[in-house]
Amino acid sequence: MKLRVKGLGLLLLLVLLALCSTIDVCDARRGKHWRPRSSPSSSLLRNKGKGKKGSSNRQHGSNRPSPKPPLSPPPSPGNGKGYQSPYQPSPSPSPNAPVSPSPVNGSGHASPKSPTPSCGKGNQPPSRPTPTSPQGAVFNVVDFGAKGDGVSDDTKAFEAAWAAACKQGASTVVVPSELEFLVGPISFSGPYCKPNILFQLDGTIVAPTSAKAWGSGLLQWIEFTKLNGVSIQGNGIINGRGQQWWTYSDIDDDEDDDTQYDVEFERMPQVKPTALRFYGSFNVVVAGITIVNSSQCHLKFDSCQGVMVHDVTISSPENSLNTDGIHLQNSKDVSIHHTNLACGDDCVSIQTGCSNINIHNVNCGPGHGISIGGLGRDNTKACVSNVTVRDVNMFRTMTGVRIKTWQGGLGLVQDVRFSNIQVSEVQTPIIIDQFYCDKRTCSNQTSAVAVSGVQYENIRGTFTIKPVHFACSDSSPCSGITLTGVQLRPVQIPHYRLNDPFCWQAFGELYTPTVPPIACLHLGKPAGNNLQSYHDLC
Repeated sequence: MKLRVKGLGLLLLLVLLALCSTIDVCDARRGKHWRPRSSPSSSLLRNKGKGKKGSSNRQHGSNRPSPKPPLSPPPSPGNGKGYQSPYQPSPSPSPNAPVSPSPVNGSGHASPKSPTPSCGKGNQPPSRPTPTSPQGAVFNVVDFGAKGDGVSDDTKAFEAAWAAACKQGASTVVVPSELEFLVGPISFSGPYCKPNILFQLDGTIVAPTSAKAWGSGLLQWIEFTKLNGVSIQGNGIINGRGQQWWTYSDIDDDEDDDTQYDVEFERMPQVKPTALRFYGSFNVVVAGITIVNSSQCHLKFDSCQGVMVHDVTISSPENSLNTDGIHLQNSKDVSIHHTNLACGDDCVSIQTGCSNINIHNVNCGPGHGISIGGLGRDNTKACVSNVTVRDVNMFRTMTGVRIKTWQGGLGLVQDVRFSNIQVSEVQTPIIIDQFYCDKRTCSNQTSAVAVSGVQYENIRGTFTIKPVHFACSDSSPCSGITLTGVQLRPVQIPHYRLNDPFCWQAFGELYTPTVPPIACLHLGKPAGNNLQSYHDLC
């Protein structure tokens, strides 16, 4: 009996010792990560990435499977600064765990991370997952050879960084801060690029000033074409350095004594490039950046759909010829807001083929105001519909809100709303001009682009020449003009002559008394005029 009890006690002791041994093993591994052997390629990347300028800006995406990227661009923060990847990072290791570096070079590849082994699995590292293309890869232009000294030509480095990003969805091209990159005419093009590419602009891009870089003349300097889900954002600057074209265009300016400077101007081509153009693209975002001193238009969208522009600053001198701020053509579903525009032409120009345009919370001036047109030039058809411009401040602009069409054109401008426009020392705040001509003389023609359904609400402030100018066609009178809460008071400016409101063949309604009274507006609809619908004309 005693021997049986001793045997049972010995057995219990052995069981207890076994349990304690297991607990100690788990405690010894607690908080540690197993690190897989680095592949030869990751070792090469690590060595290649060391000591390169701008390497601190590099990031990489997690190696774990990610959801399919959306077709729409990733959302940007409200202030337009910075970017948050739509792909969530891997969970951070525990504070006591040693963290291994994750080298990334300009090609965007990173060493994959492996999960922490569970307790009691032994000392063998887990099997590595099947390699996959990283999502959210970052391509820094410096890693592709860009110098960023403002003198060396960095065009090829930008092209190489874009080509690498183009092959991967949801990737980022980084233009790092505190550097200035000289870039010649360049096209970041699709249509074979994968969607949702972010161009993170935090440095400065400057245009070449030598005539040789522009050849016989180009229509654009920086172009993004045929892309889906492309975004440009950051705190950076695009500087068109267009002074040579402005001076070249001013034939009456003979006060410059710098002979060498003038000789270089004479070599510049007469065709002036737009600074930044998007063509044939979907889901475009431009946020936070600054565009200055373009030779012609600063920012242009042509044949695009789904455009968002916000927290952007555009600036060039008042006397810089034809330097529109934002130019829209054949584009739909466009939103422009919380943006500052100062230039030598229209702050925003809306051309033919545009619809569903929403502009709000914009500061405009100096410049020529916000314009629809000119439309119908050279007897062409032009159609614009569903435009809203609201909550806009205009300061010392040539016009406020304007619709301008050439004689001889066809088509229709319809469903336009100008609301809550504050004007200060604007020459003519409200204009419809169906006799627009930017030359000394234009021939009289019968047909015209029709204008119908234009609302003016709460247009208030001061003018220096004329409060309202409605000059409409005899054959196609303006119809459906409504005015509510219009209060415009004169400010006498030297060399300016104040005029009363002017109307010709303009029909509509005065829903409230106006200041000054606009008695020239014909109330109701034009007699005997068969108004055609947008569908009929466009």
